[in-house]
Amino acid sequence: MHTTIIKVDRNNPDRDKLRFAADVLRSGGLVAFPTETVYGLGANALDEKAVYGIFNAKGRPSDNPLIVHIADTGDLPRLVREVPETAQRLIDAYWPGPLTLVMKKSDVIPPRITAGLDTVGIRMPSHPVARELIALAKVPVAAPSANISGKPSTTTAAHVIEDLAGKVDVIIDSGSSEVGVESTVLDATVDPPVILRPGGITPEQVSRVAGAVQVDASLFGRNDENFVPRSPGMKYTHYSPEADVYIVDGPMEKVVEFINRKCAENAAKGIKTGVLASEQTMRQYGPATVICAGDRNRPETVAAGLFDNLRRFDHLGVQVIYVEAFDAKGIGLAVMNRLYRAAGGKLINISGGGET
Repeated sequence: MHTTIIKVDRNNPDRDKLRFAADVLRSGGLVAFPTETVYGLGANALDEKAVYGIFNAKGRPSDNPLIVHIADTGDLPRLVREVPETAQRLIDAYWPGPLTLVMKKSDVIPPRITAGLDTVGIRMPSHPVARELIALAKVPVAAPSANISGKPSTTTAAHVIEDLAGKVDVIIDSGSSEVGVESTVLDATVDPPVILRPGGITPEQVSRVAGAVQVDASLFGRNDENFVPRSPGMKYTHYSPEADVYIVDGPMEKVVEFINRKCAENAAKGIKTGVLASEQTMRQYGPATVICAGDRNRPETVAAGLFDNLRRFDHLGVQVIYVEAFDAKGIGLAVMNRLYRAAGGKLINISGGGET
């Protein structure tokens, strides 16, 4: 398949270029496009054959549901049976933006999108290019992240080209994504609502509008093959570079000491080791490939560069990666969830007296 790459200015989207991509979407093709969170791989959500193309291009498991993107709240009545009161308050507060709301689906939504569930996740992205593309296509757009399934999500067009060139019809290049992690997915069909995947809208922001909110217990659990995911990112190992990833948590001086010891052991064995460290500690590491994750006191900086940094380790040929744990508050919850999934649950706790 030939892939057409289109460059579009985020702040001044070229409607003629986007109209071409919109026509591809409407006719059943696949278009990778930027959003404020990560790049998405889009297909006409009402065309089951087109949606199948997403699963085929990504190598995505069929039981992993997709999120539907819209450009106008006027599209909601035909896609969902009802908009719960809590969902409406959150729509008023945070749409357009990085919040996906799970509601009861209408019959127009193909079963392949929802993996057979009776609910569907809907979001309205705030990225001007994404909004214009969906509006021009005049169809709701199903779109997971635009990457090979299991690999780190894509936050630049270069990442998308690396994974999907030759597998999709169009890639729209509009610079780097701002948030850097996917949208928050909130189940609005239950009371209190439940965060199924943390993301760009924090639990604290949700609770300010919706009141009590719960966080799904599976976010940091290892789910068996019979687990039925209600949201993307719940079941499988995701966001993973080629290297083995280990998260190290505990008092920071102990974390640094432990990682340095492991780096030295690996160096003696000829194992190339990477460290994803905060701005505050990155200069404290010895024989390793060290990448700065961002400012520990500003978790949004860690989120913004997270997937790009994991991909950089691949390009550097690293075999093992040790990652400092971050405070799981605010958007830090999303950072730690993505790291946990990338590591396949391999988290090492270092107590004051040693490893536990």
